[in-house]
Amino acid sequence: MAEPKKKGFWSLFRSKSSANKNGYLEKDPLRRASDGDVLGRSKRPDEPAETSTRRRRPRRTDPHGVKGKGPEDPHSSPYDLVPLTEWPPSGMSRSEELSLGPAMQLISRGVPAFKGYKRSIPHASDHFYALFATVAGNRGDETDAANQHDSMTQLMTLRLAESGPATYPWETLEQPSYSFHFGKRPGTITLNHWVSLASVLPPTIDLRDSGIAPREIDLEAIFARLKELDRGLEDDDEDLMYRNLYKRLLKDPDKYLSPHKTLDKQITDLIMVLSRPGYWIDFTNPKNQVVTRFIFDTSSANSQTFHRFCHQLLLSLELELRIQSRHHMTDAKEKLLTQIPPTIQWNLALARRWRDNIRVDDYGSTPEQVQLRYKLKRRQVKMLKRFAQMMKWPNLAETLASLKRRDADSTLDLVSSHAMAFFSGLVLPGPTFPFLIMNALIDIDPDRATDDLTLLTHGHPSCGFQYRNSYTYWTASSIVGKVLAPTCRALAGWVGPARPTTDLGRNQIARIRARRPPAPRGVITPDDVRSMSERSDPLGPPTQVFPVKEYSLVSPDRDDDAYLADLVRIELLTLRPCATNANTPASSTSLPQSPVSPSPAPSKQTAAAAAAKAPRYYDASIQFAIDGVSWPLRLAYDVSFVSAWPCSDGPHPLFFDYVYMPVKADQLVKVRDWNGGYGGGGGAGSRPATATAAGGQSYQGNNINNGLGAGLGGNHIINMNKTGVSSPSTLSGGDEERVLVVEAFGVPDNEVLARAWCAHWGLSAVVADLGRTCMACAIREAYAATMTVVILVDDEQDGTDD
Repeated sequence: MAEPKKKGFWSLFRSKSSANKNGYLEKDPLRRASDGDVLGRSKRPDEPAETSTRRRRPRRTDPHGVKGKGPEDPHSSPYDLVPLTEWPPSGMSRSEELSLGPAMQLISRGVPAFKGYKRSIPHASDHFYALFATVAGNRGDETDAANQHDSMTQLMTLRLAESGPATYPWETLEQPSYSFHFGKRPGTITLNHWVSLASVLPPTIDLRDSGIAPREIDLEAIFARLKELDRGLEDDDEDLMYRNLYKRLLKDPDKYLSPHKTLDKQITDLIMVLSRPGYWIDFTNPKNQVVTRFIFDTSSANSQTFHRFCHQLLLSLELELRIQSRHHMTDAKEKLLTQIPPTIQWNLALARRWRDNIRVDDYGSTPEQVQLRYKLKRRQVKMLKRFAQMMKWPNLAETLASLKRRDADSTLDLVSSHAMAFFSGLVLPGPTFPFLIMNALIDIDPDRATDDLTLLTHGHPSCGFQYRNSYTYWTASSIVGKVLAPTCRALAGWVGPARPTTDLGRNQIARIRARRPPAPRGVITPDDVRSMSERSDPLGPPTQVFPVKEYSLVSPDRDDDAYLADLVRIELLTLRPCATNANTPASSTSLPQSPVSPSPAPSKQTAAAAAAKAPRYYDASIQFAIDGVSWPLRLAYDVSFVSAWPCSDGPHPLFFDYVYMPVKADQLVKVRDWNGGYGGGGGAGSRPATATAAGGQSYQGNNINNGLGAGLGGNHIINMNKTGVSSPSTLSGGDEERVLVVEAFGVPDNEVLARAWCAHWGLSAVVADLGRTCMACAIREAYAATMTVVILVDDEQDGTDD
């Protein structure tokens, strides 16, 4: 009778899919020089062809037609394995050709190798997929991701199969994975997160009502069982485990013929009971992911919700402990966890957080009698104190005194539901944690002015606020936070303390409106992801010999007087209110955040009061002073900045086909419509700027035509047809892959200027610290990510290394 039960479980899904469910990575085709077109590396045609709109690199000439050959002995080493200072290395001629082994030792040693994956999603059609990227080869332990402990983001991610940090981004429950979200540099993301943003994830799978209800159980019995489970599951005693489940929580339909004493049958029964849409709380809904709001209120008015939440928690914990039983193999657990519905997976996440962080001290028949002990409270108190200090909280002394007093009185969890979630550690993975820690800090602050900051919510992630006219604080997902981050700290998903603005009140929240970058440069495609390795290979296209003359060492001109340019200063942060309704963005289709579902219509008086109090949407711009002239840049597009992956044994040679053009930060505002993203024509008066390939010699930045006009308002986009903007036909033969390398050395304002320029034109960028990543590897990563801008900084040289 077990077979019908299995069919009943899988029949809960409304639709079946032909998607691949084996969970294995798709294998890339073998790379051979005879393959012809290899996704982005096509052979140069004999006749001019139509310019492609996607990023494609031409293939080198046939190596069989080239005379000469490389070193005969693959084990010979005609050069020392030390960082290169010149090209070709001493003792090597430019006309020499290398075979694969010596070429890899000389050119590829210590470079990061980028690889993309496209994975199918269980129970979803082929129209849905998840994209990921991994990097290897730099021979070091460093990555492009921020340390989770230092950035205070440990609770934003969860690996269901096992405890501990995730090894690969597809191992976490939340997608895109927050284990690989925040970049090493403030205001940046990782390459994997940039790639994951292009994933097409299905909506929550609707489940049919299984019709199986649990036994009725009172609150006292629920917490009695929760306290028993603090010691673990009695999986070594099959009869006791059966009695505890089926005499107290579930009903066994086969108890007389074939009792469900095995773990697999009990797991199936628990999944069936939890598969009742509309009866249990759906934690896949972002509105329900601050879970403590269901148990914060212990009054009789909330007793039914309190009881339902705890009942669901207990059943989820019973399921979690059975799946994690030591009698199960790791592979079996991972396979099961990928097959169960997302609603059940989020129930398991709640159970894991409870099991790891909370213990039951006392309980009774009413919610007021329940007493919980928080294992993470001491750590969380230290974290909040450090967060307030590093963010230079304006009312720091009084806030820390209040924190210390409430900690001594054990009333930290009574401040608010957000504070209870933060101090208890009962936090679901995902984007809620930044708002939990900030709201906890605001609620602990005794200043009555914080009453104006109570509407911070993860439902509107692109936001910030000003407190006491002293500082502003912005989420790391907002474009203002991304751009101002080089002058601030990035902690727990927040960027601050940032400069104040006169456009906000003394204590006020602002929601930022920003559009998605225009296609196709605004997002990477699945084909780009799968061809990432080929498009960013340090050796270039596959071949048999590698001519030395096709590579060169590239680096910024450090001897130039403008290397540490100190001509840029941030003047103003301007926020202009949107002309639309205060509670909704002007064009929800162009915003990265999802629109909020409307609530029931309140009375006219209540609606007017709520509209006056609700945070408004603003358009942001930053005005810079560059050599005494004001240049406003509007943060119109929600672009991303990818932290470059570190390399080792650099600098590395760059293949000639990776085309780039360097420009100083203070000359960046003269660059317009880079690579023709706006389709502006050059016109009769346009002059071509000089693009440079690796190994080229002309780096003329003064040929770039005039950019944004000084003194123009921050909310005006300049008419490009009147300024002679160079189009793709006048820049390097129309090569849309050309990378603009911005040398933003010196004061942090230079990097802010570069990021603001990117946000103005809708161009995402790779940000590389030359102390960790050489210029060649940064350019290759831009090719891998299909980005056309690289921002170079040097923390060690600038004296800003933390």
